[in-house]
Amino acid sequence: MHEEIVAVFIPIVGLFVLGIILVSYFFFRSRERQLLIEKGMDAQAIKDFFEGKKDPFRLLKIGIITIAFGLGLGFGIMMEVEYGGGYWVPLLLFTVTGIGFVVANVVARKIEKK
Repeated sequence: MHEEIVAVFIPIVGLFVLGIILVSYFFFRSRERQLLIEKGMDAQAIKDFFEGKKDPFRLLKIGIITIAFGLGLGFGIMMEVEYGGGYWVPLLLFTVTGIGFVVANVVARKIEKK
């Protein structure tokens, strides 16, 4: 009985959370543009403002972080199988992913300086 209730509510909650995320994204994007217009910026200035925010190394950073996430997950599962305990996966997952964030930023800055 309990599993049936959980199986029904998980998709409902998931769709609800997805809806909240999408509504929040569009609301805050619209609000940001309204504030720029209220400051007196014209259409070209707003376009230049948003184009300046793009990161040319975004995909490189995402790739490095994804590789670090996969390595952390893989090593965590291997350590858990080898030594037991339920703490290896989260420990290595967060640690190696954090290292991936640092490495991604360092690599992007080095490329940016060239």
